[in-house]
Formats: sequence, structure tokens, C-alpha cells
Amino acid sequence: MFTHQSVLLNETIEGVCPNEMADGVFVDGTFGRGGHARALLSRLSPKARLIVIDQDPQAIEVALALAQTDSRVTVVHAGFGSMLESLAQLGVTSVDGVMLDLGVSSPQIDDSARGFSFMRDGPLDMRMNTTQGQTAAEWLATADVEEIKGVIKKYGEERFALQIAKAIVARCATDPINTTLELAGIIASAVRTREKGQHPATRTFQAIRIHVNRELEELDLALEATLTLLKTGARMAVISFHSLEDRVVKQFMAAAARPEAALARMPIRESELPQPVLTQLKRVLTSDQEIDTNTRARSAVLRIATRTATPLPAKGAREFLPQLSRTPDRSSSRRGR
Repeated sequence: MFTHQSVLLNETIEGVCPNEMADGVFVDGTFGRGGHARALLSRLSPKARLIVIDQDPQAIEVALALAQTDSRVTVVHAGFGSMLESLAQLGVTSVDGVMLDLGVSSPQIDDSARGFSFMRDGPLDMRMNTTQGQTAAEWLATADVEEIKGVIKKYGEERFALQIAKAIVARCATDPINTTLELAGIIASAVRTREKGQHPATRTFQAIRIHVNRELEELDLALEATLTLLKTGARMAVISFHSLEDRVVKQFMAAAARPEAALARMPIRESELPQPVLTQLKRVLTSDQEIDTNTRARSAVLRIATRTATPLPAKGAREFLPQLSRTPDRSSSRRGR
């Protein structure tokens, strides 16, 4: 049995639901193994409702078991990027709080069959939803040097992206890359130097996983949906684990909290400036004590914001999204075409 230790647990629950025994509808967009969901349920009243969303079939099994014991829980098997559509199908158009715990979970990393870890040998899959989509192995078998380099450089911020991409394509020209340790070995052979204490494959595995699961594109959709759904006074709480995710969340919240910044140099009266859609922005980092008991928490950043009564702009919540999560250019030809 793979376990998961929820990061910033108390801070997240207090952030999304500051009042104990609260009524209303809340959303856990990344159920995982239910640590945050169970903690939130302990604060909610018997009249409240918690909609839990996850795309991982194993997480859904755990969520369905929880729903059998707690009638307040509704389970949705989908990615959080489809939150708006999923809730609409349930007849829900507004909510009292949304929490998101981004990235890959400990059970996913620890299960070698999922293909997320370069430390354990397993099939090169990396899909969070194993029932659909292209595996990492399938993508690498067809992508060319420029596409692979673009993904590794943008999503992994890897300075040896070109060398790694060339090594991967050269290997695939003769034999497919089927396992995690095969890929890790190819990357290690292409990267001669590395930061102290970091495996040469760390950044590349992260980048491929983000690409295969469209994680930043899905995050865009989830943030847009969250801001659209939140009632006045409702809160959003988002935990990020790497700089790309956190940058998107940070800039999105900042833009919604300071919409007038985009018009700073225009001849507009102060009374005509747009009003904030989000307020009370807060950033929370993990404590030394939590890191001592859970080393995977060391890079976690929690960001919290509260919805104001200001209506969304004409373009909706999308207006506040940063241009960070766009997929690298795929215009170059693929091998085999």
C-alpha cells in the first residue's frame, strides 16, 4: 500500500475554509488519497457538500470508498481542467471554496508501474489518467529533436535540453525506450555535470510528465474555472511544488487582485479603474518541522486568495491568465511522417 503525507494540511484547510462547521459547497480538485479532503470534511457541517475530482483511477477508488461512508462527498473522475463542465453536470454553478494540490503524488511516484520515477524501473508511462492518452514512451518514439528539446527546456528548465533530445532520438532510431531506467541512463550519459545532490534525470522527467499530462494547460483551465465558480467571500487555496506551477498561480492571482496595473499608463480616472476580483492574497511555505518529517514538502508553496464581489471582466477569468503555460512549438515535422 502506497501512502501519501498531505503537505501544508492545516494551513490549506484553514485557508480554504476558515470557519468551522461551515455550510456550502466545496471542491477538492486533486483528491489524491484524500488527506486534504478528510481534513476539510472534519470542518464542514452535516449540510455541506464536498465535490472531489481526480483523473487517477486509483485515487478514484479511494474517493468512492470515502463517499460510501460520507454522504456529503460526490466523486468526479476527470481532470481538474474540466471542473467547470463537471460541476455544471451536477447542477453546481457556484462554490464556497476550492483547493488544488498540484503535481504528482507520493503514491504515483512510489509505484514503479506508473513510470514517474527515475529511481525505480518500470514502464515509461507517466500518465496520471492511465485509461487514456499517449504514454511518455509513445511520445518519445515519434517526437523529433526540436520538439523534445522544446519540452525539456521549457518545462524542465534544463540547460542540456539539446544534448538530451539528441541522445533520446538517436536511441529511438534503433530501439524504443520502454522503461524509466533506460531513459534515466540515456539522460545521464548526455548530462556530464549536474547540481550537487540532484539526479541528472530530474528536470527531464519533470518536463516529460508535464507535457504528457498537459499539466500547465490544465492548470490554466482549473484557475479559470475556480475564479468563475467562487462566490463572494469564497476562497481558493493552491499548493504548487515547482517554479513553473507556482509562477502561473502567483501571476494569475496577482493579475486578478490588481487589474488596474495593466492600465497604469492610460489616461483613465481612478474612479474608472477596474476593481480587484481577488483580495487577501497570502503565501505560505512549509515549516522546518514539516520538512523534517516529509522531505517532499520542502519545495511546496501554498497560495490563498479570496473572491470579491467585483464581476469578472468581459473576457472572463481567462483575462488574468499569464502566458507561461503555452505548449512549445510543435510546427516541426515528426519522425516517421
